[in-house]
Amino acid sequence: MKRSIVPVIGILLLCAFRFDDSPLRGVWEYRGGIINGKLDAAPTAYKLQRDYDNEHYKARVIEEGENTQVYEKGDYQLKADTCFETQTYCMQESKLLNKTIKYNYIISNDTLKLLSVLPNGNKVEDYWVKVK
Repeated sequence: MKRSIVPVIGILLLCAFRFDDSPLRGVWEYRGGIINGKLDAAPTAYKLQRDYDNEHYKARVIEEGENTQVYEKGDYQLKADTCFETQTYCMQESKLLNKTIKYNYIISNDTLKLLSVLPNGNKVEDYWVKVK
């Protein structure tokens, strides 16, 4: 009897853990980047953050003394080192709405690096640091 219960307990323990959490899961803050070879410094008057769950993201602008604004939302999928993002909401008019953008992504320690060539031809390299 004990021999048959031990494997069952082992399987139940393994099922209790989720192994499919996205490596992007969490809150990331923009720290600058490079657009078409030119440095794009992170803003100093406000913070840009992205909050990722396993399938969706929400982008916020945080300015001291102001209400936090969600300026963008979307869905994403990861395949190997590639992130496919589809913007589903944008606070301002956007040519990227409902279009899927392909990014190569690299996570090193607490830094997320997103690289892409946008539909308008701009070559971007964004740096985000995990804050939660």
